Amino acid sequence: MSDVDPIAGFYERHPYPPAVDDLGPAARVAADDRTRRVAHHLIWPHRPLGSVQSVLVAGCGTSQAVRHALRDPGARVIGIDVSSAAIESSRALAAHHGVANLELHRLPIEDVATLDEAFDHVVCTGVLHHLADPDVGLGALRNVLAPGGAITLMVYARYGRIGVDMLQEYGRRLGLGTSPAEMADLVATLRELPVGHPLGRLLRETRDFADDDALADALCNPRERSYTTDDVHDLLDRAGLRFLRWERQAPYLPDCGSISETPHAARIAAVSPREQHALVELWRGTMARHTVIAAAADDDGRHDLDFAALDAAGWAPIVVPTALAVEERLPPGAAAALLNRAHVDTDLVLFVDRPHLERFRSMDGARTVADLGEDGARFVERLWRHDLVVVDATGGKDPM
Repeated sequence: MSDVDPIAGFYERHPYPPAVDDLGPAARVAADDRTRRVAHHLIWPHRPLGSVQSVLVAGCGTSQAVRHALRDPGARVIGIDVSSAAIESSRALAAHHGVANLELHRLPIEDVATLDEAFDHVVCTGVLHHLADPDVGLGALRNVLAPGGAITLMVYARYGRIGVDMLQEYGRRLGLGTSPAEMADLVATLRELPVGHPLGRLLRETRDFADDDALADALCNPRERSYTTDDVHDLLDRAGLRFLRWERQAPYLPDCGSISETPHAARIAAVSPREQHALVELWRGTMARHTVIAAAADDDGRHDLDFAALDAAGWAPIVVPTALAVEERLPPGAAAALLNRAHVDTDLVLFVDRPHLERFRSMDGARTVADLGEDGARFVERLWRHDLVVVDATGGKDPM
């Protein structure tokens, strides 16, 4: 890749996400102990907090590498991006927050090997789908993954972005550019979209339509592709990576949400996990992005969880910060509806009775599965599948 690549030029003119001078409350949240512990054990159940020493943020944009450096103060964080404007914004933001564990380089993902380093965690969100050859980019990231490391990857999803695809084609046919005047005209035109247009929901719910640079990134990007869940699995396979989980997995699972109440739930549950993901994506129809966590294909399994294992009794569930127990407007027999406020789909609710609600509330990050009673492992697995807890399976090795 060179400076003549259209993506590099585009992000020089439209840094993404829009630059900020201060992360505000997000900086405090990133440094919160429970937030750090949850983010770590989401990926590494069996590895103690603090054991990740190196993080690569590939395509770091204007702030993402700073956020990771704040969240992992004991790790060495490196951010790379093709946009010098993004790098300079990140550098200024890091200085503002006194971040000392971050290095920034203007570098294409395809050339990441020139850093001559291996990383415990590679983060690449919202970038791969803009590359000329995503396989080459992901292969390059796989090659700098340290043993036992993991990759967090986000790409655009196909079905939930049909409205975006339509407006991108509209803009191409009309020859729209990204000057301030053209962006203003586009905003005015979007306000008049017909009721029911597929883009309508995203316009209402997504912050990317509230800023000119974000709007340009969403609708005027010169190169972009989108992926089904099958495409994501294939992408990982070609790169020599192994699927671990979706970052938020409940929307993809047939035992979570309204689909579990349908006549097809049992049939979907009987097929392979990969086919389950594809079927539930088709049923939901509104997924706009896929965030997946993967490891090297020859990884030794240190990321995996088996809730039927003998040592599961010693695992400690940690309630995620966005979990909520609602005790109003409940069906008969339910004491609460447990939900994750980070979920977009409002049907992803787990109803629990009074004893299970009390067990859920007792989870303090130290109490183990054995402390939760006879069906503790099964209950924690249900919570885990609904994205309500992560599991510390280190046996008390986390700093508390």
